[in-house]
Amino acid sequence: MVRIEKVNGRNVWELLKLRVREEQKSFVASNETSIIEAYVAITGGAYAFPFGIYDDDLPVGFLMVGYDTDAYWENPPEIARRNYNLWRFMIDARYQKKGYGPAAMKLALDFIRTKPCGDAEYCWLSYEPENQVARELYHSFGFRETGEMDEEEVIAVLKL
Repeated sequence: MVRIEKVNGRNVWELLKLRVREEQKSFVASNETSIIEAYVAITGGAYAFPFGIYDDDLPVGFLMVGYDTDAYWENPPEIARRNYNLWRFMIDARYQKKGYGPAAMKLALDFIRTKPCGDAEYCWLSYEPENQVARELYHSFGFRETGEMDEEEVIAVLKL
């Protein structure tokens, strides 16, 4: 059964070993970078929720949810203010095309809909324009592009 578990002292090391395929490395930051960014955000008073994606006890991916903006984020998109963000999402190369992406996306959205940081109208995310697999996954859950960009990435939103 697919489940998500918050990153903690017991699982962090196995999550750091997960990697996307070589040709996907430009699409998503490493889990090391993501966990460091989560730590910096949290210790700076912002919100970050890093999770491992598991099939029972087998780590198969990583996702991270954020909320709002923080003082360190230069030029955040307007949609970031007081909304949730699917900040990171990856499935390890060994476990892609096995249904984990859609299952984990549902769990991420279920978590966001609990509104752990308070009310919000939208969940948003951004992705590299070349990443058509991600685009199709996000579209299947109702995310739609706004026409705006977050630096080089396309922004898509989902009304909660």
